[in-house]
Amino acid sequence: MESVNRSILQLLESEIRNIPDFPRPGIAFKDITPLLKNPDTLELTSRMLARPFRHSQVDYVIGIESRGFLFGTNLAQDLHAGFIPVRKPGKLPADTVSETYALEYGEDQVEMHADAFKNGDKVIIHDDLIATGGSARAATQLVEKLGGDVIGYSFIIELQALRGREQLPSDTPCEVLISL
Repeated sequence: MESVNRSILQLLESEIRNIPDFPRPGIAFKDITPLLKNPDTLELTSRMLARPFRHSQVDYVIGIESRGFLFGTNLAQDLHAGFIPVRKPGKLPADTVSETYALEYGEDQVEMHADAFKNGDKVIIHDDLIATGGSARAATQLVEKLGGDVIGYSFIIELQALRGREQLPSDTPCEVLISL
């Protein structure tokens, strides 16, 4: 079974496209749209993301704007959980809580509805990629502000050299499909 998993992950990695100097010079953007375009890799990615959390009691999956929405909703559905979007400022219609975080090339902010979930709800935070860990850490802080419990992190890609995992609690599972 392990060799099958390795083969699947190699297939997924082969579908990730590198875009140099996007969104700024010096940044090598990891484009997951080929994973989305191919029905087989779309399904395999979704299944591989859900696998580590199948036996967890998850109330919500939080997807970080915007690429975290693409597989985050599938992950929520596969885990029979709700989905909560974490968005850029001004995109959510009701009262929000917000956090500012550092990017590898600047600073940004994310928001979540203030009534997104109840105190004590169990949450998985998903994004397509973890780089510096700033957006995942900001999402964690939003969950904590509202009294939720982050029980795991889910990413398709990890840029290991940027050490984003170090921004996340070491005692919380961090599942990554592809480390680059």
